[in-house]
Amino acid sequence: MLHRSILHHQDRKRLLHRPFPPAIPASPFSSSPSCAAAAAAAPPAITTASLQQCASLPRAKLLHQQTLVQGLPRHLAARVVGSYIACGATARALALLERVPPCPYSVYWWNMLIRRSVHLGFLDDVLGYFRRMQRLGWRPDHFTFPFVLKACGELPSFRRGASVHAAVCANGFEGNVFVCNAAVAMYGRCGALDDARKLFDELSERGIGDVVSWNSIVATYVQAGDCRNALRLFDRMTWDSGHVPDAVSLVNVLPACASLGASIQGKQVHAFALRRGLSEDVYVGNAVLDMYAKCGMLDEASKVFKQMEFKDLVSWNAMVTGYSQVGRFDEALSLFEKMEVEKIESNVVTWSAVIAGYAQRGHGHEALDVFRRMCLSGSEPNIVTLVSLLSGCASAGALHQGKETHCYAIKCVLNKLDNDPGDDLMVINALIDMYAKCGSAGVAHTMFDLITPEHRNVVTWTVMIGGYAQQGEANDALKLFSEMVNQANFIKPNAFTISCGLMACARLAALRFGTQIHAYILRNQYDSVMVHVKNCLIDMYSKSGDIDAGRVVFDHMQHRNTISWTSLMTGYGMHGRGDEALWVFNEMRKAGLVPDGVTFVVVLYACSHAGLVDQGIEYFDAMDRDYGVVPGVEHYACMVDLLGRAGRLGEAMKLIKRMPMQPTPIVWFSLLSASRLHGNVEFGEYAANKLLDIESENDGSYTLLSNIYANARRWKDVARVRSVMKSTGIRKRPGCSWVQGMKGTATFYVGDWTHPQSQQIHEVLTDLILRIKALGYVPQTSFALHDVDDEEKGDLLSEHSEKLALAYGILTTAPGAPIRITKNLRVCGDCHSAMTYISMIINHEIILRDSSRFHHFKKGSCSCKGYW
Repeated sequence: MLHRSILHHQDRKRLLHRPFPPAIPASPFSSSPSCAAAAAAAPPAITTASLQQCASLPRAKLLHQQTLVQGLPRHLAARVVGSYIACGATARALALLERVPPCPYSVYWWNMLIRRSVHLGFLDDVLGYFRRMQRLGWRPDHFTFPFVLKACGELPSFRRGASVHAAVCANGFEGNVFVCNAAVAMYGRCGALDDARKLFDELSERGIGDVVSWNSIVATYVQAGDCRNALRLFDRMTWDSGHVPDAVSLVNVLPACASLGASIQGKQVHAFALRRGLSEDVYVGNAVLDMYAKCGMLDEASKVFKQMEFKDLVSWNAMVTGYSQVGRFDEALSLFEKMEVEKIESNVVTWSAVIAGYAQRGHGHEALDVFRRMCLSGSEPNIVTLVSLLSGCASAGALHQGKETHCYAIKCVLNKLDNDPGDDLMVINALIDMYAKCGSAGVAHTMFDLITPEHRNVVTWTVMIGGYAQQGEANDALKLFSEMVNQANFIKPNAFTISCGLMACARLAALRFGTQIHAYILRNQYDSVMVHVKNCLIDMYSKSGDIDAGRVVFDHMQHRNTISWTSLMTGYGMHGRGDEALWVFNEMRKAGLVPDGVTFVVVLYACSHAGLVDQGIEYFDAMDRDYGVVPGVEHYACMVDLLGRAGRLGEAMKLIKRMPMQPTPIVWFSLLSASRLHGNVEFGEYAANKLLDIESENDGSYTLLSNIYANARRWKDVARVRSVMKSTGIRKRPGCSWVQGMKGTATFYVGDWTHPQSQQIHEVLTDLILRIKALGYVPQTSFALHDVDDEEKGDLLSEHSEKLALAYGILTTAPGAPIRITKNLRVCGDCHSAMTYISMIINHEIILRDSSRFHHFKKGSCSCKGYW
């Protein structure tokens, strides 16, 4: 047996290396005459049908052996290659192909081998086969190139794709529309939009383009995110090319309509589909459905959904996602339940869509509930699910659930060998965002530091900067922003990063840093996001004391939304420029924008801080009557503040009693602040008692009541309030002021001697007090809230943080430049009076931002006109 096997092997080896007989087309698999004789007792002759029906590797091997014995014709023996390919034995198929002399009809088997690898995603193998067949002398045909080009596009590899395109031209297939369409698609997938368009234009000029050519170039523009040009090309195709769009054309162009929110063009495409009978195609129906959903036209989407005779899971998911994204959660969940009734199994996309919808709307607890249901259903969360869930935890401040999700991610998702590093980073970024927004900035920064600088992306930086900015850690946010911009492996901030940086500047009133960010925006031309970024600029300038610069930004905006108008209006209100705030409100109405509840809060706030009492009352009365906006508790709080600042405390109390809802702490706090301003002990005690009943942990209510008692010289009551604060563990926030100097920002507390220039600061302040006393300044000792004599009270007043900040500003600010001071509490009445006098004797405008508003002191007057 062994002897026969060796002889058989030697016969095969000899035959494979000899020339074919000239008379009969011999096969490289054919046997010698002795083998043919030995095959007399072999199984029946092999036919094309038997080769085509081969379904297993052992059977393919047996047939291969029989071809060697029977000496079959080349065209039949070559079908063994197909049998091996069908059984997944590509190495055996390749070994046989390498022994076959090149011939045009056998290139089919190379194509079959290449096509199978494309289908399975073995893209590098495709290019390997292509190179090998060329080295062996095979000439690719018009079926070979499209598959190879597709592999280059899916890798993507522009360099190799361009080389294959060169081979297309060298082999004379540059006029084959099938091959050229594949080249257009390849360039598109590789991001080479100009090359794709150039090749498409050449096809059009030569008149060989077809509907697939148009589909390829439209799809290329959509994939590149250039949806406007995709729509223009589709219009050209429809009206000028002479080609009628097919189902693929519609599936390509509808996502472009959805991305742009171009509902009119989307409706036109839908109408075309109906006229041509293409809407019955499930892919077209899903694309139409998705377009309406993403354009916010859920009623139209629902009609399309109901009219679809056949719905697949994509159809259901599109509707659930659409309802979730616009906040129609009841309908999304109802559709969910209907899927269960109709036994349509929800997949991870369905669950993730609902979780993401809740998270994006800030409904974190609801997102967590849906996630629990998902786990109970047995569906496995994916990366998108976890990222959406962590976003929900962040919006709800649900740190405990966020930690549980973190544990799940470590056990089931992160650090797996087959993971895409980009997916891991996406989850880590979501974890940083969750920890930062849940008040665990230290944990967030620890995770941030664990990512090496070269692996951080723009999202990593943005969530960390945004977390600091939103949690009030504005200094840390700006420090990190500077580090990002100045790092060696520069990552360009995106619009969200810049918005977070501007938010931090607004919190700190850091005008210099905010101006630098503005310059960066202009240099880098953030045109596509200018509305969002410019709104943040208006807010930053307004809160940093330069409302006029905010107005310049507003005036140069080509497109404005409600936030643009409201931001400018808020800025004018903060600066006490109520008439200009109301002018903005009227212009907003003329522009066709409808005021909402937020708009009226801003209007009433502006009236309150400018003393426009009658106008404020008029707008409050007109809210429901003329605009259909029902006043909420925040509007009543604004009205109490408006009336209280004007000294009309009785009217404010009557308004509170007429409220259709229970007064919240902000309402009583507004009344208490007004009572402190006008020294009304009766109303102050009443408001304070109400506050203590519903908000006992607020130090502000105790402090204001103590101030009211101190102003009335009721020192026993002052001591009683302070005793209550001490016994309950409530501590008064210390007054803190910071000022922008030439070498950065300096911070001062009351009685502060820690600054290196403290001696000079106190000397400057002493000199200023002496000089303004000569002008008529009298220290308002009622603001020194201690039971001591007036001389000692005057000394205490001179150590207030805003006065120390002013003295430092005078020492370090260039002559004539504004001095910008920020205080964490409301400005002291004596400090306000002193700064009014000081502005008469220094060559600086003093711009002070306290917790309530801005004060511009200049030439002996303040912009607040007493309404502070």
